[in-house]
Formats: sequence, structure tokens, C-alpha cells
Amino acid sequence: MAYTFIFISGKMVQIYEQYQYTPRKTFKAVLEDFPGGPDTFYIVAKFCYNGRVELTPKNIITLYCAADYLEMTDIYGDDNLLSKTESYLHDSVLRQWKDCIVALQNAESVLNRVEKLQMLKKCLDALSVMACTDPSLFGWPMKMYGSLQSPGGSILWNGINTGARIRSSESDWWFEDVSYLSVNLFEKLIKAMQARGLRPESLVGAIIYYARKYLPGLSRWHGRQAGKPMKVLSFSLSSASVDQRVLLETIEKLLPLKKGKSFCRFLLGLLRVALILGVDKPCLDSLEKRIGMQLELATLDGLLIPSYSDSDTLYDTDCVERIIRHFMSLQSTVTAFSPASLDLEASPGSGPLKRVARLIDSYLAEVASDVNVKPRKIRSLAEAIPDSSRSLHDGLYRALDIYFKAHPHLSASEREELCNVIDYQKLSIDACAHASQNERLPLRVVLQVLFFEQMQLRTALAGCLHVLDTESALAGPVAAAAPVDTTGQIVQRDGWVTIVRENQVLKVDLENMRCRVGELEQEFSRIKEEMKKVTKSHHSNSAPRTIGQRIGCKLLPRASDARSDIVESISASPRASVELRRHSRHKKSVSLF
Repeated sequence: MAYTFIFISGKMVQIYEQYQYTPRKTFKAVLEDFPGGPDTFYIVAKFCYNGRVELTPKNIITLYCAADYLEMTDIYGDDNLLSKTESYLHDSVLRQWKDCIVALQNAESVLNRVEKLQMLKKCLDALSVMACTDPSLFGWPMKMYGSLQSPGGSILWNGINTGARIRSSESDWWFEDVSYLSVNLFEKLIKAMQARGLRPESLVGAIIYYARKYLPGLSRWHGRQAGKPMKVLSFSLSSASVDQRVLLETIEKLLPLKKGKSFCRFLLGLLRVALILGVDKPCLDSLEKRIGMQLELATLDGLLIPSYSDSDTLYDTDCVERIIRHFMSLQSTVTAFSPASLDLEASPGSGPLKRVARLIDSYLAEVASDVNVKPRKIRSLAEAIPDSSRSLHDGLYRALDIYFKAHPHLSASEREELCNVIDYQKLSIDACAHASQNERLPLRVVLQVLFFEQMQLRTALAGCLHVLDTESALAGPVAAAAPVDTTGQIVQRDGWVTIVRENQVLKVDLENMRCRVGELEQEFSRIKEEMKKVTKSHHSNSAPRTIGQRIGCKLLPRASDARSDIVESISASPRASVELRRHSRHKKSVSLF
């Protein structure tokens, strides 16, 4: 019996031949790097001595490698161990999803040899094919269903086949299974599935599931999808032991160059974890570029990345600035996921640049309250987006107002430098009304706001007059041609006459307002001349309202003065109604923010 083991193994035959030519009575042979260790060798020995050997998905890979190592081919015996294990792999393991997963998980110790023998490629290809196939066609029960079922997919009730078929419309049934593989095997499987042509949405879903399982910090930033958690019903697996830094760097390489709202949120969460773990700089740079490619899909809470370095600031503004730079240089270079699998939630009439501009204005308003944020950083973030992307500068003005309130000790030059990023022609009427009475703004800025407010008012009046002239021209011929035959035609004519009379009254009022605008322009010119004199006399540090009163400038009224101004405006003057509207408008627009 002792010779049985020797003669069915090519390697043992070679060792025995060396022993024959050795003069010593005892001979010691060492099987270096034997696959599977002593447990696998014991099973091989049982096979050689006709013992009962059970092939299972857990031991099949190591036994196959051991048979190959010992050269147990059919040359040295019929139906030898190598052919038996190979037949079991192809006929059983590679046809069953769960068996293939178990076999791969237990192949970690012999992974290099398995890859060399092409068995790893066969297992990965088999899994890739089954991932694209209806899960009811192989192995049962499947985890995604959450209830027992027959091999054909019918629901079982007390062990009885009900005949009801389960609809398998979800494509994420395999995410839980592959998450038990090691990082190395998971990476190889994803690449095999990608080469097989599996949809990018499914691959990203599996990657996100795997990352959230082994990077607990991601669950805080990337919420768990609705639905019941998947449970292992058919077999028990132990979670893989992973290095989180290696895992994160591997996941970053596996992610496709796609864009989507949920995907962007996942990337922002991944970036936070990467900053905490201190991954390599190339990995951080790649994550920032990926986020920059789809910055228009990001949210404000996602961009508020805490500062994990030695910086004094609350948020990592440097990281956000780099992301904005990548967006400006890399936008339109990445495609989106299919519409069926992605919630873009983008307003149809808003371009990516305008959405990012609004997002950055909101971000500036959030970080402006941090007392450690420097003025140059605020200006750098504001100027990272081109001026043409902002149709209105109200958000930028609000952010600067919050910053001035949180930093009362800024010098006048620093305030003016920050105010230079605002285009006062793009402020709304309400924002202009607020800025004209904002004591935190430099005096020069207040005067500019007043000037552009007058320009906006003049433009609005010109537009109203043009509309009235057009309506009057159209109303005249219609009123003149109205016949007096029937009662309905007379009523129509009288209606047009009434409209024409009302338009004439409005034209008179608007002419009076036009005169008032001219007076304001003259008054503004006089203010500019007086300001030059005030500057020369070194009184520029006084409050804007004090200087305005000293040089005879009538700034916008305060809320406490509104009642007296209204009483004075109700007089015999033809501009009474117009002045009343003007004062009431300023009264309502004082507290915009």
C-alpha cells in the first residue's frame, strides 16, 4: 500500500527515483510551497489509499492545485485526482453561482497558482456570465427574494410548490455575494464583468455596495437605498479582511468616468474618507477631478468638507477651490449614466455653469461666517467662476455681507478689494435697496449702488413708456373705426376709450417720474463734486449717512422716517402719487437679507 501514493504522482515518482540512488537507509523529502497545507495533503493521501474523499466548493480549488503540484495526471493512474477535480469544477462549481463564490473565497491561499492554471479566469468568466443572466436559472434560493423558492423560481409555501413565479426585475441581487470576496478578487471580478460588457450602472452599484460595507464612514454621506436588506439564505460566508486605504485606492481605479447625482454624492463621501485615511496624493487628485467633472450635480452639504488637516479653518476651502478649477477645465468631457438609472434633477433651462455659480455662492455664504477664513480665499473662490455665469450677483453680495458681519475688523482697503468682485449692474432692485443702506459697505460702494439703482429705474421707465406708446397707437384706430350700429359695438368702443384715457393719465405720471429721474441725476453729479471736496478734507472715515447729510445728499429713507416722508409727499404737486410709490417701494425693500 505504501507504494500506491508514490506511483500515482509524477512528483513522488521523481522523488522515489532519487531515493533509490541514495546510499542512506532513510530519506527525507520536503514538499516546499505545497498548496493548501497539511489539511489538503491529508485529503490527497486519503485519495491515494482509496479513502473516501468528498469534493466540495470549499476544498476544490486547493485540491486541484495540489493535484497539479503532485502531477497526479491520468498518465500515472486512471481517473486520477487532477481529472476528478477538473471535472467537478466544470460540471458543478462553474455552473452554480453560490458554489463559484465559495470556491473563489477559499482560493486566497493559492491565488497565484490558480491564476497561473487559468482556473481563476474560468471562475470570473462564469460569474460574469451569470451576473447578466436571470438568477432563477442557476442555484437556489437566491438572496434577493427573501423567501424560499424552488429551483425553477416558484414560491414555496410550507414546502409546497405554489406555481407562482417571482419577478426578478432588480439587477443588484449579486452585490451582497461578491462583497465577501477580498479586495484583490473583487477587483479582478469587476474588471472581468466590465470586459464582458456588463452595464456601468450595475458595476458602480456593486462597487458602492462593497465600499459602504468596508468603509463605514460612507454610510453617513451616502444614504442606504430604500428596501429590505439582502440576507444570505443559501450559504454562509465570512466577511473579508481588508485594508481600508488599499480598498479606497482600488475602488477609485475601478470607478468609470461617468456622471450622476447619486454617483457625485458617493464621490464626495469617498473624498471625505480619503482625507481621513490619508491616502496617496494621486488618489486624492483623481477623486477631485472626478467630482469636478460633474460639479453641477453636487449639493451644498456635499461640498461642505471638514478640514482634517492642521488648518485653522472649519472647512477645506482649498479642496473645493481645486474642484472648481477642475470643473472649469474638464467640463463636458464625461458622459452621464442612462436616464433610467440616474436622477439628474437638473432644471431644464439652466446650464451647468450657472448651476455651479449658484452652488458656489451658497458655499461662500456658508463658509463666510468662519472667522479664520482669509479675504483672499473668499475672493479666490468667488473669481474661480467667470462673471458671465452669474445673471444676478445677489448671492455673491449676500455672502460678502455675511463675511463683513463676521469680520468687523477688516480694513477699508480689504473691504473695497472684496467688493470689486461684485458687478453692481447685476444686483436686483431689492439688493440695491439693501446695499444702499448697508453701513458695513465702503462709502464708494454705496454711491455706486445708488448710481446703478437710478440707471435701473430709468431703464424701467423707458420700457414702460414704450409699451404705453405702442398700446395707444393700437387703441386709436380701433376706437375710431368702431361703428355705432349695435349695442355690443358701442360697448366695445367705450371700453377702448376708457383704456386710452387711463393710458393718458399714466403717461402724465410717467413724464413726471422722468423729470424726477433727471433731477436725481443732477443731484448725483453734485454729490460727486462734493465728494471730491470731502475727500480732500480727510473726512472719508465718517459713516455714509453722515457724509450724505453734510453734503446735502438725500439717501434712501429709514423705516422710522417713512411716515413723515409720506405725509410730506401728499401735496398739490403733480408728482404726488409717483413719490408715494417710490417711498413705499424703498420702505419694503430695506430688509432683503
